[in-house]
Amino acid sequence: MSFCHSIKIMNPTLLIVDDDEEIRAQMKWALSADCDVVLAGDRSTAIETFRNEKPSAVLLDLGLPPNPGTPEEGLATLADILAADRCAKVVVITGQNEKEIALRAIGGGAYDFLCKPIEMEELNHLLKRCFHVADLEREFAELQNLVGDADSFEGILGNSARMRPIFEMIRKVATTDAPVLILGESGTGKEMVAHAIHRKSDRQKGQFVAINCGAIPENLLESELFGHERGAFTGAHVQRPGRIETADGGTLFLDEIGEMPPALQVKLLRFLQDQTIERVGGREEIRINARVIAATNADLKKNMASGAFREDLFYRLAVVQILLPPLREREEDIHLLAKFFLHRFATDADKAGLAFDADALRALNKHSWPGNVRELENSIRRAVILAEGKRVTTKDLELNSGEIDTNGAVTIKDAREAVERQMIQHALRKYSGKIAPAAVELGLSRPTIYELMDKLGIVRPGAELAKNTK
Repeated sequence: MSFCHSIKIMNPTLLIVDDDEEIRAQMKWALSADCDVVLAGDRSTAIETFRNEKPSAVLLDLGLPPNPGTPEEGLATLADILAADRCAKVVVITGQNEKEIALRAIGGGAYDFLCKPIEMEELNHLLKRCFHVADLEREFAELQNLVGDADSFEGILGNSARMRPIFEMIRKVATTDAPVLILGESGTGKEMVAHAIHRKSDRQKGQFVAINCGAIPENLLESELFGHERGAFTGAHVQRPGRIETADGGTLFLDEIGEMPPALQVKLLRFLQDQTIERVGGREEIRINARVIAATNADLKKNMASGAFREDLFYRLAVVQILLPPLREREEDIHLLAKFFLHRFATDADKAGLAFDADALRALNKHSWPGNVRELENSIRRAVILAEGKRVTTKDLELNSGEIDTNGAVTIKDAREAVERQMIQHALRKYSGKIAPAAVELGLSRPTIYELMDKLGIVRPGAELAKNTK
């Protein structure tokens, strides 16, 4: 069962335990509009019904047979219910002069108590609180179970049909030393998948060494990868091993491999073929035993066609390919991820109990998430900071699907591109055409911004004017 199915909206179940059949019938009639009511008149029936129906709350009269004039059978029933589920929300019913008994029940684990005669308005408010707290605890327990399952995948969360094959692929490739190429948009979790493969492999005790090939200037990247000898170039005062050498016995993760300059692609290809390297300025061949995992959000086949990426290197790296789906294709996981991030950030911010309102949950599903999981995580972090009450709203999330005009869209692809175009244009206008801050706000890398601008025909503000004045 998917997570989305497990949290579908339905009436909560209430168990009413009272030895008076007429009172049970009256209570059921009064409360059945807002919840599904099940009934029991004695201790054994109450326990059996509780285990079968798993109610969100229990309304328990302490005066039960065989001695309805004393609270002992009712207190024993309370203990049995809590033994079956320590998180059960049990509201006990007592007489006006039985506060001491009520306190015994609270000490025994009851959630709250009401004195006879019962005020229905007070009861309704109390039951709503019981149902809400029970829902929060149930959702948190489900999250914990899913996170527990995902820990073996380095914290990757997901229970959708698109993610289950990814987890299975990780299990399979981790047992080999074959090079792996991870493909996917920015923010989909490519480095987390690489970590997961490393942790589940026989190399888990070795180092996991990561390098972003697009973040280091070309004149420094060779030294970073292969190391250098003393005196190899100005400033090389000491011998220094490179990242490949550091990964000996472990895993080398080459992020944004599509950004690697052609000259270094040749040297990397030689390493993949021979498992040997030479430091910059050195002549000694050094044998390295490192598993290589690469990742990119670029279209490498397009780059091969243009000559920007070597075909022989591609096939050396892509012995196994893992394609990560964008978040918009993992709709079943959006609420799961959002609630996980909300719990984590709310706990850190001392705002435990913070929850999404209904509009916020709808907005989360409607948003296209061009920045994928990274954008979602940043949105939730920001929303926790901005939230003022006990509910996260669309305003806190800064999501408003009403601002996106997709009336002219013919297909889902057209609608998605309309959303992406509007969001990128808005960010570029906000930061006067500056790519770096716009990328940070959107949760995208700069190369991804440029790629989307090219695909969607977006002109950076000020660029057209500069072009026309040349």
